[in-house]
Amino acid sequence: MSLRQKIREQHSNIGSKLRDFILGWQDGLVNVLGIVLGVAVATTSTKIVLISGLAATFAESISMAAVAYTSMKATNDFYKAERKREMMEIEKMPEMERKEIKDIYYAKGFRGKILDAVVRTITANKKRWVDIMMEEELKLSPEKTPPVQDAIIVGLSAVIGSVIPLFPYVFLGVHEALWYSLAISAAVLFGIGFVKAKLTTGSLLKSGIEMVVVGMVAAIAGYLVGSVLGVTIS
Repeated sequence: MSLRQKIREQHSNIGSKLRDFILGWQDGLVNVLGIVLGVAVATTSTKIVLISGLAATFAESISMAAVAYTSMKATNDFYKAERKREMMEIEKMPEMERKEIKDIYYAKGFRGKILDAVVRTITANKKRWVDIMMEEELKLSPEKTPPVQDAIIVGLSAVIGSVIPLFPYVFLGVHEALWYSLAISAAVLFGIGFVKAKLTTGSLLKSGIEMVVVGMVAAIAGYLVGSVLGVTIS
């Protein structure tokens, strides 16, 4: 493996982990914020709010971790199945697969003796041949993060995100804590959006504002449910 390939895989792996962390953090915060506000409207007991929030936190984190695990495992299984199929085609229909390699590099601008040399070099090694077919023809790359590790990252980040809107209720009364919870959550959501944009090519301000809007919509939904039901929990 070349140095360039190693660097590219390292960047891809880091980017994937950051994506999972941001996803878990964002979903945990938004979901628990909506639940906590819905409960806070219906009670003056910080204990009830905290218990409801913590229950939602652990249910959310376990659920997201399970989804991350099964999703990553399914992706890995699909890649392995496609790779096995591609290897079988190379062994049973080498000329057809060799022509596909030639077509791929012809489309990239290779011609004549250079094209023939490229095809000959690639098809001289079956592993390299399959690697090229997977990446160039099927546009598939192997996931470097193990499913268990992916699940842990998403689950832990969901816990971290979920406790943010709960924090004010540890020190303040329900109605006062409600506004602090909203303010802190909005600030954190803006920060998540900002970081998300830094990792991509989007507008920093726009991404931050969009994230806040998404979070506040969930919060308002929880608030309205608590208000409309009008149930008082003591």
